[in-house]
Amino acid sequence: MSRHALRTRGRDDDTVQLYLGRRVGWAGSTVSTQIRVLTLRSLRTAFGDYRLVFFGLLQPVVMLLLFSQVFSGIGNLPGVVEYQGYINYLMPATLVNIAMTTAMSSGVGMLTEIYTGFIGRLRTMPISLFSVLVARTLSDAVRLAVQVVVAIAVAVVVLDFTPAGTGGVVAAVALTIVFGWGMGWVFVALATWQGKPETMQAISFIVMFPLMFASSAYMPVEAMPGWIKVVSTVNPVTYAIDAIRALCLGKPVGWALAAAIGLVAATATAGAVIAARNFRRTR
Repeated sequence: MSRHALRTRGRDDDTVQLYLGRRVGWAGSTVSTQIRVLTLRSLRTAFGDYRLVFFGLLQPVVMLLLFSQVFSGIGNLPGVVEYQGYINYLMPATLVNIAMTTAMSSGVGMLTEIYTGFIGRLRTMPISLFSVLVARTLSDAVRLAVQVVVAIAVAVVVLDFTPAGTGGVVAAVALTIVFGWGMGWVFVALATWQGKPETMQAISFIVMFPLMFASSAYMPVEAMPGWIKVVSTVNPVTYAIDAIRALCLGKPVGWALAAAIGLVAATATAGAVIAARNFRRTR
């Protein structure tokens, strides 16, 4: 072999080694970077379409207007009249209702990304699949925060909602966001468990409506019939509503706040574990 051929072969070997070294040495982006990038992508999708933003903000306002007028007569019942207006009793429950609706949309959004092939493309990349799930729940938590703030502003300006103070409202909004984020994991787990949108929709409504109506959302638990009273007493949504209502209206929170946070933490942990396991198995 000539001297020129030996030198050329040597350079080629060095190039191959350098290339392999970079390939082997590259560890990919960090999990925090993956979560940040995927969260911003979901937010751009959510807020990039003005029609989606408009109807997303209109939905809780319509819900609040309807419930405040249809159930206004409940404001005279014992246990509600002390709130000086049914809107003061209803508004905290509406915040939880908005959180439940947004959590349900988290599952629908995840299922849509699976169907459109976006999740399939992410599977071919060197990223953590768990970061995909975390990004989905975080972006929906931001969207929930915007919806909650708009709903409170409308309630104060249009419906004469009278919260006790700014600090209590901020704490109530924070608890609502935490509650919605925790429930979002349940619906994301459902989305990774089954693959049909129709099934997802049916299960979501079965989960959502009993939790909301068999709780202290629209009337006091003491005014309910016997068996529904028992269900409402053990319903975790009741504790979230009671804690948010107490924070908004400056009433004693009691142990409802600790119970709500504990139940949200348990729900989020169980949902995250199940969603991550199902997500790894999904093909």
